[in-house]
Amino acid sequence: MSSATDTIGHSSKIWVRFTPGQRLLRFALYLVFVLAVVQSVRSIDVIPEFLYDAPTQMADLLHRMWPVSWHSFPGTIQRALVETLHMATLGTILAVIMAVPVGLAAATNLTPNRAINFLARLILVSSRSINSLVWALLFIAVFGPGALAGTIAIAFRSIGFIGKLLGEAIEDAQAGPVEALTATGASKMSIILYGYWPQIRPAFWSIVLLRWDINVRESAVLGLVGAGGIGMALNSAMDLFQWDKVALILVLIFTIVIIAEVIITRARKSLL
Repeated sequence: MSSATDTIGHSSKIWVRFTPGQRLLRFALYLVFVLAVVQSVRSIDVIPEFLYDAPTQMADLLHRMWPVSWHSFPGTIQRALVETLHMATLGTILAVIMAVPVGLAAATNLTPNRAINFLARLILVSSRSINSLVWALLFIAVFGPGALAGTIAIAFRSIGFIGKLLGEAIEDAQAGPVEALTATGASKMSIILYGYWPQIRPAFWSIVLLRWDINVRESAVLGLVGAGGIGMALNSAMDLFQWDKVALILVLIFTIVIIAEVIITRARKSLL
């Protein structure tokens, strides 16, 4: 707000959207954004010749992918696709088993100990901060290439997602039923089962189903670093320049993601 004096001598207020300090801050933020974009473009080191030739190369690649090698599906690719679904499912189950105790420990209203809260939140942050491909590389070094490394990588990546949302759902639960059970002298497990669980059950199943959907997509690419699944078949086909098989694998990945989305939508309507 700023003031001005009219012709009669009375003071009147003139509304302005931003104060001078706010305008200066907005200009500074815009300037920083523009500088960041310019610096990013400079560091990418775009080669104009490759950029101009990209449409031609893309058209040539699509031509090599057609027709799709449908007859290649039975055998290795089929087994790799099934393995991908197994990785996503088993990884999600392992993640739920490991994430539930961490989520319970991260909820401040259920676990008032600050040291335990801090440790639990540290575990959740650590899980989310490392990409699933990095987790896969770490476990490949431990277990060797294959589906086992991919499954454990998916599980460890999912702990932070499931545990964080579960802890937040517990903290948002109504205190009335919990206080009533506490007043009767109920045990901690009874309070969790009869005080918190009925309230967080819809959120819990929604979190698990959503994470499984995400894990189906992530497990499809973990094979690119040797962690099993259809990603390994994709990487092998690309190395051998078998572009008709690459097209088949891409179609299968797209199809399985769509089917997983449909399954998740129907399951949420049935369970929730």
